[in-house]
Amino acid sequence: MKKYRGQRVALVVPCYNEEAAIARVVADFQSAMPELEIIVFDNNSSDQTSAVALAAGAKVIAVTHRGKGNVVRRMFADVDADIYVMVDGDATYEAAAVRQLVDKLLDEQLNMVVGCRKTQVDMAHEAYRSGHQWGNKMLTQSVVQIFGGNFTDMLSGYRVFSRRYAKSFPALSRGFEIETELTVHALELRMPFGEVITAYGARPEGSVSKLSTYRDGWRILKMIGQLYISERPLAFFGICSALLAGLAVLLALPVLSEFLRVGLVPRLPTAVLSASMMVCALLSLVCGLILDNVTRGRHEMKRLAYLAIPAPVVPVTP
Repeated sequence: MKKYRGQRVALVVPCYNEEAAIARVVADFQSAMPELEIIVFDNNSSDQTSAVALAAGAKVIAVTHRGKGNVVRRMFADVDADIYVMVDGDATYEAAAVRQLVDKLLDEQLNMVVGCRKTQVDMAHEAYRSGHQWGNKMLTQSVVQIFGGNFTDMLSGYRVFSRRYAKSFPALSRGFEIETELTVHALELRMPFGEVITAYGARPEGSVSKLSTYRDGWRILKMIGQLYISERPLAFFGICSALLAGLAVLLALPVLSEFLRVGLVPRLPTAVLSASMMVCALLSLVCGLILDNVTRGRHEMKRLAYLAIPAPVVPVTP
């Protein structure tokens, strides 16, 4: 493998039925950075994606399990490189910006750099529909509010990763929600990351988007919720505990008032319900405390796996 600034750089391209675009992706990135080893991961396409990619000069690996998350899992497991450049195979991302992304990762000693999409005014609707932009902003801000950070385009498919990042990432997602998991992984391990504004264009003629606005949007939102529960269990179960305790107190107040006034509890079902809800509130709090310790242990294991991989050594130019 050729080296760029002393580093082995691999371009990993997830593809599903991208026969119309993949040759352009390979050619553009080969021209922008000849040192790249280009590997196309064909996600069980029904067209000639693999044949076109091979003819264009890329290496092709077949992934039978459908879904972008499954492809990313294979990418990070099977490819041995110092730097991983991931880009979608739809020819919408700016290949000319690849050196800028890689240089930023090396110069600032980062673990992930995201190519934030910026469309030209005359093709904004065709390349990046307003509904998708609004959904991206909403989901990105949801992650920022929950997990912190300052991401502006969490769902971008154009990213550069260090070897440390790639080999410590568990990749549990199956579909397009993988970008959310990639982002939260960097935030939870407090990895250094950065962003670079890159041009975003329309797909070539004959290429069709595989993204379903509502279905995949729901999956991403569900993934955010799942990550919130698994990565912030004390906060989640603490909120549940507070709500249950508040409702229990509200139900108990009239019963307690009547008991203090007449010495009887005529509304026994309400009293039992209130007591049961308070017990559930306490159980929820205990679950949060236990799972918080489990989460800390998982973070420690991920951190140790991350630290077990040495940081890249970049030659100093005189």
